[in-house]
Amino acid sequence: MSIEQRDQLVYVDNGAGDEPLSTREMNPLFSSVLEARLARRQVLKGSAGAAALGFFGLGLAGCNSDSDDDDAGEVPAGDLLGFSAVATSTADEIVVPEGYSYQVIIPWGTPILGSFPSFSVNNTGDDQAEQVGSHHDGMHFYPINDSSEDGLLVLNHEYVEPRLMHASAQGVSLSSGATPPLVGGLRPADEVRKEMNAHGVSVVRIVKGANNEWSVQPDGMNRRITALTPMEIHGPVRGTDFVKTLYSPNGTMTRGTLNNCGNGYTPWGTYMAAEENWAGYFTNKGDNPREHSRYGVPSGTGRWAWELADNGADEYIRFDASIKAADATGDYRNEPVCFGWMVEIDPFDPSSNPKKRTSMGRFGHEGVVFAPAEEGKPVVCYSGDDSRFEYIYKFVTASNYNAATANGSMLDEGILYVAKFNDDGTGEWMPLVYGENGLTDANGFTSQADVLVNTRLAADFMGATPMDRPEWGAVDPANGDVYFTLTNNTRRDDSNLNEANPRAANNHGHIICWKEDGEQAATTFTWDIFLFAGDAGESGVENNKGSDPNGNDLTAENILSSPDGLWIDPDSRVWIQMDSGWDDPFGNCAMLVADPTTGDMKRFLVGPIDQEITGITMTPDQKTLFINVQHPGEGTSGAQFAAGSYSSSWPDNTPSTRPPRSSTVVVWKNDGGVVGS
Repeated sequence: MSIEQRDQLVYVDNGAGDEPLSTREMNPLFSSVLEARLARRQVLKGSAGAAALGFFGLGLAGCNSDSDDDDAGEVPAGDLLGFSAVATSTADEIVVPEGYSYQVIIPWGTPILGSFPSFSVNNTGDDQAEQVGSHHDGMHFYPINDSSEDGLLVLNHEYVEPRLMHASAQGVSLSSGATPPLVGGLRPADEVRKEMNAHGVSVVRIVKGANNEWSVQPDGMNRRITALTPMEIHGPVRGTDFVKTLYSPNGTMTRGTLNNCGNGYTPWGTYMAAEENWAGYFTNKGDNPREHSRYGVPSGTGRWAWELADNGADEYIRFDASIKAADATGDYRNEPVCFGWMVEIDPFDPSSNPKKRTSMGRFGHEGVVFAPAEEGKPVVCYSGDDSRFEYIYKFVTASNYNAATANGSMLDEGILYVAKFNDDGTGEWMPLVYGENGLTDANGFTSQADVLVNTRLAADFMGATPMDRPEWGAVDPANGDVYFTLTNNTRRDDSNLNEANPRAANNHGHIICWKEDGEQAATTFTWDIFLFAGDAGESGVENNKGSDPNGNDLTAENILSSPDGLWIDPDSRVWIQMDSGWDDPFGNCAMLVADPTTGDMKRFLVGPIDQEITGITMTPDQKTLFINVQHPGEGTSGAQFAAGSYSSSWPDNTPSTRPPRSSTVVVWKNDGGVVGS
């Protein structure tokens, strides 16, 4: 995400990214970490076996793609990055390497079902329910009949920009993220409905045609899942007092999913949507239980003032979590507890209810990444809590994987762990299990449901390592190495440094990686820092310089800031997406690719003005890449907006006639080869 809720309590909206850049001098610990990292690599080169060489950037060659084409995905060893790096750019366009082409598809408002209403700022809330949502984010391609030319593209819609959505906002001077003015202290209900229906997830069937171009297909599997969609609650929290509401007095159902940032895809073929910065959507004007306070539910008006819809309908007033009745079944005091989960969606069954899997913990899920499933072993997945000084988690199923029978019920029983990164390069997974290690009634935890509802508090109690905004994760399919982006943390200072987060005033972030000790479900691991994001010395501030996986200074070909989106393809290329830049020397947000074996890294793509590159997936043959461009033109000032102009007009390039719109970008290699090779 970008200039929205950046930690659990504070919204930042300065129109220029997270926060002003710091000029703090480099802390000496940063230099020592680089030296120690390189020294550890030399030791491993000299003494470790092949398994250890898969770590610390010295990895095994990537495995090949599984596809109908026996030659697909086969790339010569040492030639993973077969493209020329693109330069930084400040143009309002997509830039791809020489020999590549791209197409823009499914911008916000694209009709996909129902009456197929055309996009317009005059669309109603019901129109929006039949159109692709806003602010595209995490995404996965599900092939139909194993095809690389026909499939379901499933994507998240993280949040909305109300000033771009409503005819009533035209001509009003509004800054980014601002809610349109209230009318008599209330919001028009249909505007609220439109914003709710622009959230959630889209399932869209797309087909490849002539000239490598893709088109939307009218299909019964096309679907919108929104902030209004009925959803089931599963796992240990189901049916407990924590989630009983006026809507679901037995605590088994809720409505909608919010702020879906990153995603995941399960070994059995379903989609996981993450609920990230959901807390600010609510308000609590009285009682403030720990289930609200530790997550930042405000006491003032909710983020979009949905609770103030002028028709007073139940689907809107639920965003006021104040106590209004004798017990929880008469009001919505527990509504915020119904959010903060991973949501499982079956993309091939449009009649199915999405399921919130509470065993995986409640926090600001950036996404979830599954390790390759192995027959007869537990399923393992990882998730980051994207706020400053929050944690990285791992979930291990209680049952073992069987490809013939595996389904989402596997995610309802298991152990949730939180990571502790020791300063000596080792780490441990600490179980968040009621009755163990002090998670008991004596310390305020009354059940496993309590531990999961208050995951952050349980992790606090266990002494987990506070990280610099852990966002997307990825697992290398060749060797099981795990990578996580730590986007930035300008609030870290000399008093709270640790070896895993060693930079004070961490403007640009870094990527951490680890290898589990033995099997993926192990409870100990060995970690390293994969790279430090930053400039190539242009700022003159040593603390802002970046280094590549080999410890070398970054160059014009690979400087980056705020790594966010992350994915490792079947050949082990590490794709890294930026969520900051927009200024010298970084230019517009970009996507880079790293080779974990050689440590080489190049810039592959640059996006238009005032956006972030996010979401990434490929077709099975690896010849088509999909990425998302979110919130282009977000830097538009209130004065520009009132005048009918925007800092970006992407993708329509028709200034003053349409607002800029988040969209998906399709990229392919002109010679028909594997993207990135």
